[in-house]
Amino acid sequence: MTPFSIDRRRLLAGSAALAGISALPNRARAQAGPIRIGTLTPLTGSGGPYGPVMVKAVKAVVDEVNAAGGVLGRKVELISEDDQTNPEAGVRAARKLIDVDKVSAILGTWASSVTTAVAPLCWESKTFLATVSGADAITQLPHQGYLIRTQPNTTLQGKKFGEFCVAEKAKRVFFLSPQTPFAKSQFDNITAAVKAAGGETGSLIYDDKKPSYRTEIDEALRFKPDAIIFGGYTPDTAVMLKDVYRAGFGGLKVAFAYSVNQKLIESVPAEVVDKTFTIAPSPAEGSKAYERLVKLIGVASPDPYTTQIYDQINLVLMAIAFAGDSSGTAIKDAVRKVSQAQGGVKVDNAIDGLKAIAAKQPVDYDGASGPCDFDAIGDIIDSKFRYEQVQGSKLVLVKIA
Repeated sequence: MTPFSIDRRRLLAGSAALAGISALPNRARAQAGPIRIGTLTPLTGSGGPYGPVMVKAVKAVVDEVNAAGGVLGRKVELISEDDQTNPEAGVRAARKLIDVDKVSAILGTWASSVTTAVAPLCWESKTFLATVSGADAITQLPHQGYLIRTQPNTTLQGKKFGEFCVAEKAKRVFFLSPQTPFAKSQFDNITAAVKAAGGETGSLIYDDKKPSYRTEIDEALRFKPDAIIFGGYTPDTAVMLKDVYRAGFGGLKVAFAYSVNQKLIESVPAEVVDKTFTIAPSPAEGSKAYERLVKLIGVASPDPYTTQIYDQINLVLMAIAFAGDSSGTAIKDAVRKVSQAQGGVKVDNAIDGLKAIAAKQPVDYDGASGPCDFDAIGDIIDSKFRYEQVQGSKLVLVKIA
């Protein structure tokens, strides 16, 4: 055989191989590289105390999965962006994740205003979005299934706030809040619970950038409340609590746990925040998933948002494996098939879930934030709540119910 014949045979073989590659579906060729997942959390701004540890939880899962061989034989690449707890910054960061980084999913949007601004970019680009925001309006957007929420919506949260005030014998409840996407829903559901028990409610929307709220506090006190619910974030709630204390209010004080956190408690005089109650969706403390998360990130008591984003990354990676496809559409179509499969193998982490999926077994994921079961519009179906009170400059658990 002549050298020319050998070269010609190699050329023909190479051409056939190239033809075979060209014949592969575009999707298969596009999925040869890493699976890219984005986080869009508040590393700065009002949500700044939460974002960094949320990202830490996602990175821990990604590192663990990559060490075990990745998903579909591909490495998972994490790209993290800061939304600055600001809708405009959130949109800029989301555009980068979608248009430049080409992520399949964005996890962890925290402020409802950010999620509301970012969600249309996601469904228009067929990028899956998992959020910890609570505003009812979010899942009522025309998101076409490209969104799930692990945070209980404000219908459920408002009801819990109102019922707590009633249980504490409050009859006149006043709600103070900046203008947020969830303010009206929160107040409406507080009102429903209080009025059902024969009580009355009042409310005031304020500018969250003011250095003092004495005028707003005076207006609230004219209502003669025996309970005040604070609906703002940490910076404005700190100022509110100071002005309420100076005004001599001695009634029940209730706030979101994300605003009256340890950072706030340490930033104001002890008497200002003492005896304030906080309410938050409760992680599934004591569960295997919760204990696993604690070990992974080295944080003794992960906050609800960290447990939720931990569940989000586990669900997304298992959905990709189940679908055999890393696109946002595939995640959308498969996420309930790994979170709530009837009779599925109970799993609490992606590693075990991926093994079960590889063995063609249905899986039912229960996570660090609780059972991750979603209704048709993407809302979490149920959740426990954690009630704490500031006592001696520390948050003390009152109950989980």
